[in-house]
Amino acid sequence: MKNILMVLLFVSSMIASNQGFLNPEDAFKIKVEKKNDNIVFDLKLDPTIYVYDEFLKLTLNSGDKTSDLTKEIIVKKPVNYHDFVVHFDGLHLVIPTKLIKEKIGEGAYNITFEYQGCSKKGLCYAPMSKTYNGNSTTVDQTNIKDKVNKTTQNETDTITQTLKDGNIFLVLITFFGFGLLLALTPCIFPMIPILSSIIVQHSNKDGGKMSATKGFTLSLIYVLSMSIAYTIAGVLAGLFGANIQAMLQNVYVIVGFSAVFVALAFSMFGYYELSLPQSWQTALNKTSDNSSKSGGVVGIAIMGFLSALIVGPCVAPPLAGALVYIGQTGDAILGGLALFVMSLGMGVPLLAIGIGAGKYMPKPGGWMMVVSKVFGVVMLAVAIWMLDRIVPSAITIGLFAALLMGSAFYLIKNGNRYGKMIAALLMIGSMVFVKYSVDNASEQHLPFKHVQTIQELKLIAIHSKKPIMVDFWASWCVSCKEFDNITFKDKAVLKELSKYTLLKVDVTNNSAEDKELMKQFNLFGPPAMIFFKDGKELKDKRMIGFKSPEEFLKIIKD
Repeated sequence: MKNILMVLLFVSSMIASNQGFLNPEDAFKIKVEKKNDNIVFDLKLDPTIYVYDEFLKLTLNSGDKTSDLTKEIIVKKPVNYHDFVVHFDGLHLVIPTKLIKEKIGEGAYNITFEYQGCSKKGLCYAPMSKTYNGNSTTVDQTNIKDKVNKTTQNETDTITQTLKDGNIFLVLITFFGFGLLLALTPCIFPMIPILSSIIVQHSNKDGGKMSATKGFTLSLIYVLSMSIAYTIAGVLAGLFGANIQAMLQNVYVIVGFSAVFVALAFSMFGYYELSLPQSWQTALNKTSDNSSKSGGVVGIAIMGFLSALIVGPCVAPPLAGALVYIGQTGDAILGGLALFVMSLGMGVPLLAIGIGAGKYMPKPGGWMMVVSKVFGVVMLAVAIWMLDRIVPSAITIGLFAALLMGSAFYLIKNGNRYGKMIAALLMIGSMVFVKYSVDNASEQHLPFKHVQTIQELKLIAIHSKKPIMVDFWASWCVSCKEFDNITFKDKAVLKELSKYTLLKVDVTNNSAEDKELMKQFNLFGPPAMIFFKDGKELKDKRMIGFKSPEEFLKIIKD
């Protein structure tokens, strides 16, 4: 109880420390009025606030006619601030009605002023706009509309706005649904064999007995621990802008966790039994009549917690939206709840595995040893899959081929005729796997140019004659490899991307430059695709998380 209280106090202090940011209404005070023969937009900024010159835009709309007035009015000279061109104090923009008539003639119209700004304290606000309705000669709340710029919203912006504007119950239900969808992505797949092996081990200890209730309980402990870990990591990332998953993807952590899976594998092969130290089990026995059960619960909880951090889901629009919301508002409570229920949604398939294992578990027999060995092989496969993030692909291919061949030789020596048939299939499969991997590696790849700093990216964006796509990528990111192996090998995608200048930001090492680039674009991890044209970001094309070739083409062609 004392530890829980300390955690709550720590989180509360973090929330309180992030309350120094201004609300958008206080940071950006804008007034629009008609003066004589002019429409005047007055934007006053708090001394801690600035707006980007490149994101200023005045658009005149009349029916199906649209005109960009930005370059046709006088805007005060911007200044350089941390290598960006910005405006401090405020802006006074005057649009002559004569200019409006030249563009559209007589008739109804409206003028929209779009802008985006940041605080010197490190917070960037969502794009905003003010609209003046030319049908009215007076300016009141009916013809000045505050809104996040819907025309340049991407999927992450939409989800962030849902958190800001939505009913709390609707928000939580929505994020639970997002979790169900994320459960269908490869990011959750590594957790399936981990949980399955836990259930098998507990079944072995109980003589093959596993009720649906017990299977569900074991799965629930795992899923709740996973959800708690993911929520804590997400809240910390949202509050401090840190990519916590990237921090956990360094060589030592990956090797250490791979070693844990190797140890689990050899335990399932029967070489030894993994359990909590006797002293720990004795201490746990003070609060439970069954020390082995308590020890098992603690072990499952620890495995669920670590699984979420190390082999957990990749960054996706719902996660990114929640993190952006927490970062912009400091509201870690709603953001954290959204992440928690999203994690529960992701855990639904894992709960189903627990119930199914209890319901369909066969009677005790020799099959139990066979299943344990099968899951031992699966544990080794997970260990190799994790090492793939830090070792060359050739080593990964060799390790997987060796695992398949080793399993085949074991079955040839110890298996019955069915085992020998499976061994033959494994040997064929290992050869096909190696050939496919080699052929796949030799295929032509997209001509990405690597950039490491904001200055490099800005320089290319200014001089590129083509639109630009920037791919934020990491070797430990599963969805990044989905992009590489599925979306970026589609012929239609390759043809469309030939029209772009392609840049890649490798954030594998989570260096200071990597953090600066991600912070600049309000990103919390890969995969993310950002598009530029004429030096300005096309925010409606921004992508977070994996997109199939069809989804990808739909976004970049619009």
